[in-house]
Amino acid sequence: MTRFSGSTVLITGAASGIGRGLAHVAATRGAQVVLWDISADGLDRVSSELEANGVVPMTAVVDVGESAAVTAAADQVLAQVGSVDILINNAGVVSGKALVDLSSSEIERTFRVNALSNFWTTKAFLPSMIRRNRGHVVTIASAAGLVGVSKLADYSASKHAAVGFDESLRVEMARRAPGIRTTVVCPYYVNTGMFEGVRSRFEFLLPIVSEDDLIDKIVRAIERDRTRLYVPWLVRFLAPLRLLPTSVYDAIMDALGVNVSMEEFVGRNAPGDSTPESRSRSQK
Repeated sequence: MTRFSGSTVLITGAASGIGRGLAHVAATRGAQVVLWDISADGLDRVSSELEANGVVPMTAVVDVGESAAVTAAADQVLAQVGSVDILINNAGVVSGKALVDLSSSEIERTFRVNALSNFWTTKAFLPSMIRRNRGHVVTIASAAGLVGVSKLADYSASKHAAVGFDESLRVEMARRAPGIRTTVVCPYYVNTGMFEGVRSRFEFLLPIVSEDDLIDKIVRAIERDRTRLYVPWLVRFLAPLRLLPTSVYDAIMDALGVNVSMEEFVGRNAPGDSTPESRSRSQK
């Protein structure tokens, strides 16, 4: 069992959304929280909220897509608070455009933040976990890491990479440091605003996920050392469905409305503002 009490928990993308919620829960459970995000203002707000409840977090403005920035920030954490017990790789961005409309910089940013950042943060803190044979690495991926979705080519591919990263890390640690746990989280669209405008054809099968409900489920999954968390329940069947012929698989995804779910996407940005920075926020 992984315990938050007395642990040092580092959360990326902690300024809003799921990251902010996890920061509050971890602090409430008695953890020392370290919060990273690219938004200084967002970090200040979360810090003020936690300090009002008697918790003083360690914060740093970090672009987790830049390996040098992660290394420098990680060195400060290791020097000031010591080893990280629970690493939650949560930061993420979404463009929400058709492939032909994506710029090279948007594609590169998606992969830097959603995929490569997992390598930089984990490589920074994993050695101390291995030495202690103790720790927990949490990867917030997506249901889009299990199935390709129209207008999410870059996002879906980056989340497929995140799922593969978690799986490889899990089996590697089983051989090298079996005391280290991993959890990958694959939710459908979450109502944090990051995917504002998306639609679900059948809410009873694939509902837009409640942020608070997902946070509770993530915390329970970490505490119970669950290797995978799929939300809602139907997401767990996406991978097995690939055993079907491609034409049948695609027909099922079409029938569920998955491939038209992004047609009314607007994200957090204002109408007409399509800059990648305006859509870059904490995961989900």
